[in-house]
Amino acid sequence: MRSRLRRLVLGATALFTAASALPAAAATTEQRAEQHPSRDGMSAVIRYTEYGIPHILAKNYADLGFGTGWAQAADEVCTLADGFVTLRGERSRYFGADEPAGGDLSAARTNLASDLYFRGVRESGTVEKLLAERAPVGPSREVRSMMRGWAAGYNAWLKQKKVTDPACAGASWVRPVTELDVAARGLAIASISGEGRFVDTITAARPPAGGAAVSGAPSARTPGAKAVAKAADELWGDPGMGSNAVAFRGDTTAGGRGLLLGNPHYPWDGGRRFWQSQQTIPGELNVSGGSLLGTPAISIGFNAHVAWSHTVSTGIPANFHQLTLDPADPTTYLVDGRPERMTKRTVTVAVKDGTPVTRTQWWTRYGPVVTSLSPQVPLPWTGKTAYALNDPNAANLRFADTSLGFSKARGTSDVLASLDRHQGIPWVNTIAADRAGHSLYTQSQVLPRITDELAGRCSTELGRTTYPASGIAVLDGSRGDCALGSDPGAVVPGIFGPARMPTLKDAPYAENSNGTAWMTNPDRPLTGYERIFGTVGTQLGLRTRGAIEDVAAMADRGGLTVRDLQRQQFANRVPAGDLAAGDVARACAALPGGAATGSDGKSVDVSGACGVLKTWDRTMDTGSRGALLFDRFWRRLEQAVPADRLWKVPFSAADPVRTPNTVNTDAAGFSVALADTVAELRGAGIALDAPLGAHQFVVRDGQRLPVPGGAGRLGVWNVIEPTWDAAGGGYTEVPFGSSHLQAVGWDGSRCPVARTLLTYSQSSNPKSPHFADQTRLFSGEKWVASRFCEKDILSSPKLKVVRVHERR
Repeated sequence: MRSRLRRLVLGATALFTAASALPAAAATTEQRAEQHPSRDGMSAVIRYTEYGIPHILAKNYADLGFGTGWAQAADEVCTLADGFVTLRGERSRYFGADEPAGGDLSAARTNLASDLYFRGVRESGTVEKLLAERAPVGPSREVRSMMRGWAAGYNAWLKQKKVTDPACAGASWVRPVTELDVAARGLAIASISGEGRFVDTITAARPPAGGAAVSGAPSARTPGAKAVAKAADELWGDPGMGSNAVAFRGDTTAGGRGLLLGNPHYPWDGGRRFWQSQQTIPGELNVSGGSLLGTPAISIGFNAHVAWSHTVSTGIPANFHQLTLDPADPTTYLVDGRPERMTKRTVTVAVKDGTPVTRTQWWTRYGPVVTSLSPQVPLPWTGKTAYALNDPNAANLRFADTSLGFSKARGTSDVLASLDRHQGIPWVNTIAADRAGHSLYTQSQVLPRITDELAGRCSTELGRTTYPASGIAVLDGSRGDCALGSDPGAVVPGIFGPARMPTLKDAPYAENSNGTAWMTNPDRPLTGYERIFGTVGTQLGLRTRGAIEDVAAMADRGGLTVRDLQRQQFANRVPAGDLAAGDVARACAALPGGAATGSDGKSVDVSGACGVLKTWDRTMDTGSRGALLFDRFWRRLEQAVPADRLWKVPFSAADPVRTPNTVNTDAAGFSVALADTVAELRGAGIALDAPLGAHQFVVRDGQRLPVPGGAGRLGVWNVIEPTWDAAGGGYTEVPFGSSHLQAVGWDGSRCPVARTLLTYSQSSNPKSPHFADQTRLFSGEKWVASRFCEKDILSSPKLKVVRVHERR
């Protein structure tokens, strides 16, 4: 049987290799075939190895997309189908208008708001217009072929296979898709941090009745302006998406070649999950990594020459324009004194067991009208003023081409070249290393072209508060000279060109943990970029501080290998614990009578906590005793003590990695936080010295799997953000955290040395054998040895070969 499988694989490989080596005339015929598939339809060979990882072999990009769409459907059909319901604006029709929409593709709170927005996007023809643009503004022929192939592969799986996942088995909303649906998903992912965050206010914005003013906009001289600045900072500083990544230069490694450790922090459920695969067109493309569900290209990964990962950046991906309205008509605004009517977008949504709902959205030359930054902070639409949101990623279909460029790169210089050409990365940094020993960090992303000069000249009264405080620009939309303009080399007007991007090449290490570009490497600080990219000289987060301490020590030690990257991923060190646990234990022991008063006024015996904190090993390993106690205490301490009083030694820009320090145990909230923590754990029946894994776990197939790692607020590299449920035994389930891990390097062979791990496993289907297999590995801090080269794929003891094709 094994010999037969190998003959099949080798025969398919030979066939595809021959196809890729055709002479120029035949290659032209092949290109035409991609645009007009043969009557036999699309096809691919999928070789499955351990943990259900597919290695997709195809002879062209359309077939590669076909195999990818097929294999994604096999693992994630319900999650994918649910997302396509969202993109078609049909959630209210199938699930009810008032039900929660989920956070996969936008921040809409209800299905109705989600539908009104996404159906509006669909009816506006935005996606079709972008598809019609020539590359690099629109997608390339290769990406178009992959999108078309992905849709065909997904549809073929639906036609030929039976849905077994109970989440959608037999559901009428599981339907075939089109290339347009695949492109719409890519657009939604690109704009999820811009328009996607404002769906509720975009769809609810209404002009004041009769043109009467309802309330004034916040003024920079009132508390309202500070509230807006705070809300803006929280909005785009939200750790709802995160990540760590580090690239090491060759002179720090054992073999003189680069090393990359990628640790993205993403949701464990829903449409923002990663999915693993290898994509191969012999002689053209060979890449492994993780794709965001519903996308045809590898999002983060590696090939024989280069590896890359992403981290969510500090760049602010959108801005506001304050509109001066025509006194006679609040839906007309003035630019240089000339009136412009808003565009009225009327959308009708079908509703389950109800009459259709029709609503109107209002759009301007800048973007949609919005009426709030958050439910607590309004931006009122009055008879005189309104606010419009500008999100350049709402017209960005270039992410897939940028990623495909990475997939074909032969070094970090090619990674930069793809970023410069396509300019499609929406809200993340890129960190990369290559076989030649180069390292790279760059914040090359699509941002509104807000220069400090423009903000200084054109900010409104409100914007003069928000821009310095948070990077949110509020510009005067009534002045034509306040337009964003265009940079040399920018693919489209209104965004920054490549020369403006904060970039660090060939440093001994380049590290990012969602902090500012400034401290990518403290020995080579980046400065001189515009405020919208992030700050310089400001306090770093504990995760950034801890990561820099760790990777700087690794680089200084030298001789690094992939094994060192694996150790860093699961070190589970708690920088907050290193900084504070000793002082907390001593202050605890000094409390009179070993008691503290809780927030409810009751005295609590906290003496048992003192020794636990003193002997705690300062890690979030599953066997660590004291980790849970410190975790719960630290969360309460940050709530009880203002940030500017938490530390005795304040932040210093001259020593950003080691300051602030020395926790302020004299703060009024300190003993209260300690008392409340002890009372909480005792009330839940949890021992103060209970091992972390007994109360931080997930349940898979009826089995409790202890989960290592901890909260980013503690500074832990291996971020895990579980849900606290005291009645359920402590922390249960993990909605967010470490996801697609990769530790990649090179030795003297042709094959990269790579270890990977998909923490939540390859499939969401509880009936799949790959529903929890890698989660068990994660629980045990184990990795998967990547099978990249043909010899490694063919030697897999779990090798399973499937030839998939369309049936006409």
